[in-house]
Amino acid sequence: MVVSTRSLQLLLLSTALVYAQPSPEVQKRISAAIAAAANESNPDLTAFVNPFIGTDNGGDVCPGASIPFGMVKFTTDFTGFAPAGYVADPTQTVRGLSPLHDSGTGSSLGSYGNFEIMPMTCPGGFDTCATMLTDRETFRKNNTDEASPGYFALTLDNNIKMEATSTRRAGLERFTFPEGSKPFFVLDLSNDLPDSFAGGTLNIDADQGRITIEGSWGSSFGPTRFNYQAFACYDLLNNGNQTLDQFGVWQANAFGLDAKGLGQTHLNVTRSLIGDDYEYGALISYEGTPEEIIIRVGVSFVSTDQACSNAEEEIGTTSFDDIRAQSQALWNEKLSSIEIDIANTPPNVTEMLYSSLYRASLTPNNATGETQGPFANTTSFFFDSLYCSWDTFRTFYPLMALQHPTDFAQIVDSYIDGWRKLGWMPECRANHLPGYTQGGSSGDVIVGHFAINYHNEAAELGVDLNDLYSAMLADANLNPPEWNIMGRESNLHTAFGYVPFDAIDPSSTGRQTREGSRTLEYAFEDFSIRQVSLLLNNSANEEIFFNRSLWYRNVWDPTVVNSGFKGFMQKRFPNGSFFFTDPTDCSPIDTDPNRECSLQPDNIEGFYESSSWEYSFFAPHDVNGLITLMGGNTTFVNRLDHYFNAGLFLAGNEPSFQTAVGYHYANQPAKSVQQIRQIVLDNFGITAGGLPGNDDQAAMATVLTFHLLGLYPVPGSSQFLILSPFIPKYTIHNTFLNTFTTVTTLGFDPKSIQTPIPNGTAAYVKNVTLNGVELSGKCHFDFYDVFRLGGEVVIEVTDDITQGNDCGSSVPESLSAGGFAVAR
Repeated sequence: MVVSTRSLQLLLLSTALVYAQPSPEVQKRISAAIAAAANESNPDLTAFVNPFIGTDNGGDVCPGASIPFGMVKFTTDFTGFAPAGYVADPTQTVRGLSPLHDSGTGSSLGSYGNFEIMPMTCPGGFDTCATMLTDRETFRKNNTDEASPGYFALTLDNNIKMEATSTRRAGLERFTFPEGSKPFFVLDLSNDLPDSFAGGTLNIDADQGRITIEGSWGSSFGPTRFNYQAFACYDLLNNGNQTLDQFGVWQANAFGLDAKGLGQTHLNVTRSLIGDDYEYGALISYEGTPEEIIIRVGVSFVSTDQACSNAEEEIGTTSFDDIRAQSQALWNEKLSSIEIDIANTPPNVTEMLYSSLYRASLTPNNATGETQGPFANTTSFFFDSLYCSWDTFRTFYPLMALQHPTDFAQIVDSYIDGWRKLGWMPECRANHLPGYTQGGSSGDVIVGHFAINYHNEAAELGVDLNDLYSAMLADANLNPPEWNIMGRESNLHTAFGYVPFDAIDPSSTGRQTREGSRTLEYAFEDFSIRQVSLLLNNSANEEIFFNRSLWYRNVWDPTVVNSGFKGFMQKRFPNGSFFFTDPTDCSPIDTDPNRECSLQPDNIEGFYESSSWEYSFFAPHDVNGLITLMGGNTTFVNRLDHYFNAGLFLAGNEPSFQTAVGYHYANQPAKSVQQIRQIVLDNFGITAGGLPGNDDQAAMATVLTFHLLGLYPVPGSSQFLILSPFIPKYTIHNTFLNTFTTVTTLGFDPKSIQTPIPNGTAAYVKNVTLNGVELSGKCHFDFYDVFRLGGEVVIEVTDDITQGNDCGSSVPESLSAGGFAVAR
């Protein structure tokens, strides 16, 4: 029996070798930096960041080299399920190093991975080099994966080291070869992570030492009939310090084709209409046996000329180490918006916090000036890869609003520009293409949150509030021709007061699923529109959307009983009758492993990626109304207790984010504190598997950040719920308002950072003071009173659970109880 090299490697891996990733030196370095920082006045905050958190356990985090919101993220692509390119899974092999990636997007197809380059030695010469994917795949060397903000490195098991650093649209790749070996490189034209190549060209200019690539690829989370274009420029000579030797093109397939064209300089290929899966690219070598090769890379979504210009302007002749230092400085500036008492904060909390803040500025990708299709030459900001608004409206953008309103305004401008160009704001945006809607038009909540918190500064920040409001109204009222990709099923929603199941919509197309959860999401989106209507003194729309925001009640079926609790959300027929869904379907305790719960056409459950049990708690703007539906505070608390104790809660699922703080609304905030402690400590950590599933464009990072800070935002409002911080003292700097707010946890006890919280340990909120004045309520406060003006907040904690289980003068606001009545 003939055993291939890769099969032999896999056999050895399974019987003897252990490929541990990332390098243990990463954690040693971070732990040492945190320990040393206790005595430093101006520590390097990037030293606390672990980019590998979330690269295992389905976290889909990209640990690649990037600047904040960089369009490029350089990392290695791996085989297997690797939506972000990199995975820590030691059984997978390296395909190549590439500049375009997303982080935590969760696309089952993967995204980007274009323009892979793979170093090799090819002892038999040019014609023997392994070019196609399955031939060139190589294991990495044990314990060599390294990353820090702005830097990524990995060593292959043939001892070739690959490193990368980046600017916004360009980067440097550095390769170190074993002594005495001749460097070869395969550069891929056709392969990307979702295998969506739709044709392109490649040109080698040997005299200039430059390879340019352009092509079309398909959406990673949207209709595959849509294609985007991408362009790359590879400069090979390192400012004249390197000399090419051989060069040419290659073509291969899985059926024996392995052709190499030495000296050929051009490829021009189309999509194979018969369905063949050919692979194409360039193959080059360098003169002599240099140990180090540096390649400059520029990318663009406009043209190869612009890709080359991006590299020339952003990098030029700057060295690898200097570009890395510039990137590190940008990250320190971004991370410094939150400063903590490092000496007295548990080290794992410090690492989790700054790693989360890092990922919270990693995506979406700032592709301003790199637009095509309907956005070509737009004068607005453009952000790529919005995966997806349904994931990010809850905590991602509220955290951005707290620290970095300029970034927030730029992304809001990009959302509004989607309405200007297409008629509706994006829900998801895959590359430059519309992605699939999940809960409706969640962008309404995102831009509404900006308007409520920054309407006074909107013009200065470059946001037109009238356009913002018009975009929200379009999402709510204009039925799109296909609400699979933008907008809502608004005609039927407004006709029935809920999204009906088994109803004809003759004017549009969309997948007839998720009717229960879409009704609930639409109601919350309408709440955001109501708030902006209130802000802009539009009394007619304020009344309309006030009423529509209470339509969540229309899918409440009071007859459904589960585990002794009566009343659950259910999808509904046009005649008003309900379609029964077992409330535990699509929950963690669902016993049917084949049940469809996502965007599949046979998802008959009525809910998106969640259960009726979970969605029955979803009305963030009117929790008091839910309490009334469920029969009062006692029953509501009992239902919450059962929900958590029975294993119905799923930490990695966005609809569950606010559920744990639901106890606040029933005047039992100590129970919220207990649940948050358990959620954090049972589901988050500092290992590669330290996320409870997909990061979802840093949704997990930001909900964790708020938990650690002892806060929780109500999206679309200016209200924060108050919990017990995991940190004794921190300061939040608002980088636009130039204000800072210091939060001190008076009586902080490190022993409280465990679950269950030990008896006699101070962890529960006793009282809250703002600038020395005790607040009458200790469960919530407002952005305008606290973070907009800045000041001193003291959260005093107690070990007395009874004393801590009381909100004081008021529970957090709910719409039907008269809350959210005034726009600040």
